[in-house]
Amino acid sequence: MTAVRIVTDSACDLPKAVLDEHGIDVVPLTIRFGSDEFTDGMDLSTAEFWKRCSESTRLPETAAPAPGAFQSAFERAADEGCEGVVCVTLSSGLSATYQAAVLAAETVAGRIDVEVVDSRQVTAAEGLLALFAAEVAGTGASTAQVAARTTARIVTADLIGTIDTMDHLVKGGRLGSAKALVGSLLSVKPILSVRDGLVVEGGRQRTRARALEHLATTRSSSGSRPCRRRIRSSSRRSARWSARTPVRGSSGSPGSRRSGDAAAPGVAPIGSTP
Repeated sequence: MTAVRIVTDSACDLPKAVLDEHGIDVVPLTIRFGSDEFTDGMDLSTAEFWKRCSESTRLPETAAPAPGAFQSAFERAADEGCEGVVCVTLSSGLSATYQAAVLAAETVAGRIDVEVVDSRQVTAAEGLLALFAAEVAGTGASTAQVAARTTARIVTADLIGTIDTMDHLVKGGRLGSAKALVGSLLSVKPILSVRDGLVVEGGRQRTRARALEHLATTRSSSGSRPCRRRIRSSSRRSARWSARTPVRGSSGSPGSRRSGDAAAPGVAPIGSTP
C-alpha cells in the first residue's frame, strides 16, 4: 500500500481489475431513470442500462456524489494508515462532482491531507490521469507532489470520440428530430472532443468507417508517441472515445456528457461553433 491513496469517481470508466491493481478507490455517481435510482457500476449492468435507454424517450439523468460519499472514502484512507489522498475528479465544467470532493476534503482537513484535482476531462482521459497519479504515488512521492504532477499532466491529456447514433442527441435535446433524420440518412457521424473542460463538436464525418479513420488519423498526427496502455471496455457512454496521455518525456497537444448534474451548457449543440 502506498502512503498516498488515489480516489476518483465512476465517470473515469476504468475496469475494476485496473482499479484493484493500482489501489484506486472509486466514488460512484447516481443514475436515474425517472423515479428509479441506481448506483453507477454497482446495481445497474451495462446491458440493463442500454435496454432502459432504448425503451425510454428521454435520456437518464446523473447526480454527482454527495460530499459525504467522498468523505467516507477519505476517512477510509486515513483508517488504513494512508498519509494523504489525491482525488482526481470529472471535469468541474460538466458536473458538481469536483465541488463535492472539495467540500469533503475541507471536512476531513484535521484528520488527513487531501488534494482535489479537477481533471477537466471525462471517461478514459480522466481515468488515465487517475492512473498516472497512482503511478506517481507508487514512487513514494508526497501528497502535494502527486497532486502537482497530476495537475501538470492535464494539459497533455485529450479526448476525441464519435457517436454511432443520433438518437441520444435527440433525447437529450441537443438535436432536432428533423436534423437527426437528415443526419441518419446521410450517415453523418459527429466528432466530439473535450475542450477547456467541456464537450464540444469537433467536426463531422460521413459513415462510421470514416469517423473511426478520422479518430485514428487525429491520434497519429498529434505529435505524441502512443499511450502506454489501452483500456478497452463496454462503456455506458454513447460515444466511441479515443483518449491519450503521452508517455514520460514525450510532448503532446493540450486538450460524455452526463445528463442531470452535467450542466446543459457543457456540450455545444450540434451545428454550433465550438
